[in-house]
This record gives sequence, C-alpha cells and structure tokens, in this order.
Amino acid sequence: MKFLRQTFESFRFAWQALRSNLLRTTLSLLGVTIGIFAIIAVFTIVDSLERNIRDSLAGIGDKVLYVQKWPWGFGGEYQWWKYFQRPEPSLEEFKFLQEKLENAQAVVAMDFRGQVTVKNGNNSLQALIQGTSLDYNKISDVPVEQGRYFSPQEIDAARNVAIIGADIAETLFPGQDPIGKEFKLNGLKYQVIGVQERKGESLLNFGGNPDTKCLIPIGAFAKMYHSVNPSIDIAVKGFDTDEGLLELESEIRGLMRARRGLKPMQDDNFAMNRPEAAAQAISGIFAVLTIAGWVIGSFSILVGGFGIANIMFVSVKERTNLIGIQKSLGAKNYFILFQFLFEAVFLSLIGGGVGILLVYLLSFLKLGTLEIILSPGNIMLGLGVSSIIGTVSGILPALVAARMDPVIAIRSK
Repeated sequence: MKFLRQTFESFRFAWQALRSNLLRTTLSLLGVTIGIFAIIAVFTIVDSLERNIRDSLAGIGDKVLYVQKWPWGFGGEYQWWKYFQRPEPSLEEFKFLQEKLENAQAVVAMDFRGQVTVKNGNNSLQALIQGTSLDYNKISDVPVEQGRYFSPQEIDAARNVAIIGADIAETLFPGQDPIGKEFKLNGLKYQVIGVQERKGESLLNFGGNPDTKCLIPIGAFAKMYHSVNPSIDIAVKGFDTDEGLLELESEIRGLMRARRGLKPMQDDNFAMNRPEAAAQAISGIFAVLTIAGWVIGSFSILVGGFGIANIMFVSVKERTNLIGIQKSLGAKNYFILFQFLFEAVFLSLIGGGVGILLVYLLSFLKLGTLEIILSPGNIMLGLGVSSIIGTVSGILPALVAARMDPVIAIRSK
C-alpha cells in the first residue's frame, strides 16, 4: 500500500509540474505530435486504401480463376506481342469446361461493354452492360434488393431480361417500382427482373461500378455484340482451399490445351488470372508505403524524443533543491525516479494523443471515393509508440534525479 501511495504521489507531482509550465510543455510535445501524426496518418490511409481495394477485388470473386486471352501484368516488362495473336476464349470452350471440370464449384461465361446508353422515355444513362451465364452469383456478390435473380430458362433461351444497378433504376424509373417495366438497350426492349442494392463506387472499380451495371443473359449479349465467333471471359470458382485451387488450375490447363490441340512443347495460348495475384502485388506496394511512413515519422519522433529529454534535464536542474528536501524527508529513490519518468511519459502521451486526434479529424474528410477510418489498432499503436518514446527520453534524467545526494541537492540554488 505504501508503494502504491507513493506511486500515486509521483503521478500527482508529475502532473503538477506539467501544469505549472504549460508553454514549455506545449512546445516540447510538438515533435512527438508531428511524428505520431505522420506514422498513424500513413498507416490509416494505407489501411483504408487496402480495405477499399480488397472490397473491389471481392467484386470479381474469391478463389476464382479467369481464363482469358491477356495475362494481368503487375510490374516488369509486359510482352504484349506474345499474347496479341492468341485466340479469344469462346462460348464453346465455356460449355466444354462447364461439362468437363470436376474440381469447380461454378463455371461462368461473361463479357462487357462500357458506356452504353440505356433509355426509358426521356430518361437515359451511360451504363456498363455485362452478359453473364447462370452461375455468376456464385463467383461474385449480386445482392438483389428488389425482384429476383435470373432463372435457368431465361439464361438458356437468351431472353431480354436484366438485373440493373441502383443508379440505373433511379434514373430510368424515378419514383417508380422498376420490376416488370421495360427499357431500351441498343434499340431492343429489356424487362427489369431485379434491382441490386446500392453498393457505392469503389476506388478502383474492378468489374465496374455495380450501381451503373446492367446484367443480362450471355446469349442476349452475344446476339447484340457478336455476329460470328463470340469472345468471352471464362471465370471458374474453385473450392475454398489453396490445394483445391492448384488442382483446378492444373485441370483447366490440361483441358484447354487439349481443346486447342496444343502439343506438349508448345506454350499455353491462353492466360489464367487470379485476383489473389493482384492483391499480393498491391500488398507489396502498401508494404513500401508503410515503411515510408515509419521512416518519415521516426525522424519527427526522434527530434521530439530529444526535445523531451532536454526539457526533463532542465526540469531536474530547476527542482534539484526540492529533490534534496524530499530525500531528506525520507523519499525513496524510486519515488523521485517515478516523478520525472511519469512526467516524460505524460508529455509524450499528450503529444501522441494530439497526433491521433488530428488523424481522427482527417478521417472526416472524404478523398474521392476513399473512406478514411481510424482503426482501434492504429490508436493503440500510436499510444504505445508514444509511451515508449516517453520512457526512453525520460529514463536518463529520472535516474540522474533519483541518484542525487540529498545534502548536495539541498545546498544547490
């Protein structure tokens, strides 16, 4: 109990010392404030970017392989001339894979056309038109808020039906229930069978903005845009294990090579792309940004730490006589040490807290489509770094104060 009481008294002395020198306290914590702000701001923005981009990647599916003509490039030399003469995947190859694959949960055919005008009377909007097969909702999230998803009969018969995004519904059918109503696409009438719930525009828009997307059966899409030999993308959903995805990749490669009649020594004339590869490439960029944040913030924190240490040595010098009096009255060394150590930690924590507060205020700003969120983990990191800086900066002045000879200290002026 005595130890706890003296520890509390050390807290009180430290707090009183800070309050009695407000200007000096404010100036000394600026370096820590700037440093913590720099580190936590970078971490918060990187986390927000990563979350936004991963949400965008979720729109094109998890554990999904895309069979396409062009491989996705993430740095390095992109040898486009090797891929230029490759054949496009076709509906026949989609049906072949759909029939033959054993390690797939779903096989989907899809194709896109951007900036296509959809109309209803005098209302019109530039939309992304996506033709797709029945299992598209198994590889990508299609949250139908009104109406329903495609039926097998509608897909097989290539009927002119559509699932539209929230922006299309509001623009073409303001104040109305769009289900069952018709709109025009490329001069053809399409009936609305479903409306997706609003998702909002993401940072990178992988797969397009869902609020301005119009899903139609792949057969109807092919009739509008492909007269001969339609080209598509083929998406294959694997099982939720890395081993299952590797088996699926090998199976697709074998079936596609057999279908295209490739000899053993010939290279693949198709690409298999995975969203996870994009996520890994992006994670590498974020790792560099995180290191940059640490480097930038560390310089400010280092300056702030030296500033706190300097102020603490001044504080020890000013209170030498008081230290002698306290020791002569029986104060233990740890009581003196805790006074100055707590003062340094308080200084650093206040500086760190102000830096975190500035990042929190930054989170109210919206940078385009990027929503900045300060996570509890980053708050704890900022406070933890502040505590360490305060402890390191204050330990030497506190030890000097604790080891003073009380007689010499009392005589000092």
